[in-house]
Amino acid sequence: MTEEINVLALVKGEERYVFLFSDQRRAEALRTLGRYASNPELSFTWYDAAVLSQKIRAQVVDQEAVPHNDPAVKPRFAFPANGPIDIGSLDSDHLDFDEFS
Repeated sequence: MTEEINVLALVKGEERYVFLFSDQRRAEALRTLGRYASNPELSFTWYDAAVLSQKIRAQVVDQEAVPHNDPAVKPRFAFPANGPIDIGSLDSDHLDFDEFS
């Protein structure tokens, strides 16, 4: 059986911070965020650490909300279209660009 890996990324200008961790190593990933934030040689700030740690903790809540016996993978977004999508016609409630900023 293969282990699932969580991926969390932050783009700051030309810099890329990418964190890979399993569910069992979640606490270590949170500590790593703190170590990066306390390193004055990195542009990674305490605000960055806070935002990313919120995302890590939210994954736990999301996983607990999904029944474990449900094998179906559900899409995160459901778009009301059967062809090309005109993004300008969608409500902002359907779009979540927070993960990409």
